[in-house]
Amino acid sequence: MSDDRLAWETTERRVAYSCPGFDVVNESVQLPDGTETEFDYLSEPPSVCVLPFTPDGDVVCIEEWRQAVSRISRGLPVGGTEPEDDDLEAAARRELAEETGYEAESLEPLVTVEPANGIADAVLHFFVARGCRPTAEQRLDHNESIRVRTRSFDELTDAVADNEIRDGRTVLALSYYRLFEERGPDRK
Repeated sequence: MSDDRLAWETTERRVAYSCPGFDVVNESVQLPDGTETEFDYLSEPPSVCVLPFTPDGDVVCIEEWRQAVSRISRGLPVGGTEPEDDDLEAAARRELAEETGYEAESLEPLVTVEPANGIADAVLHFFVARGCRPTAEQRLDHNESIRVRTRSFDELTDAVADNEIRDGRTVLALSYYRLFEERGPDRK
């Protein structure tokens, strides 16, 4: 057990349900006060989200059907890491190309977050891609319906402020980029 008085001790772990993309994990845990209980969470591989800028400064966006909310979601290219990815940058480049048909001249890490650590072990790595140009056709998964658009950064942040863009990953990418942009090169 951890030395921290807040830590829970996991006494048993099992995958309760598995499907492509994620598992639901059930753990038997002992709380700091000695209480024994169950805890369930979503487990998935690390993901990447790309904020791709064209050479003229527009952002390459996607519009994608999201079945869970029954509507088209405007956002950024996002995807899980794959076993064949050499590293996170390779995963970001692959997702950008597959979802948009664009490739980047350069890619730099922006930030890493745990977007829902109360219910999931998800880790999301954000990247800024620059000099993005269309170089090929999209290579979509069988269950993806994606339309590619370019928008100015200001249009996107206005859409977030107006609650038109509700995708949390996109909101985080735009917000962190704006925050770090205002702080300058010593942002971290």
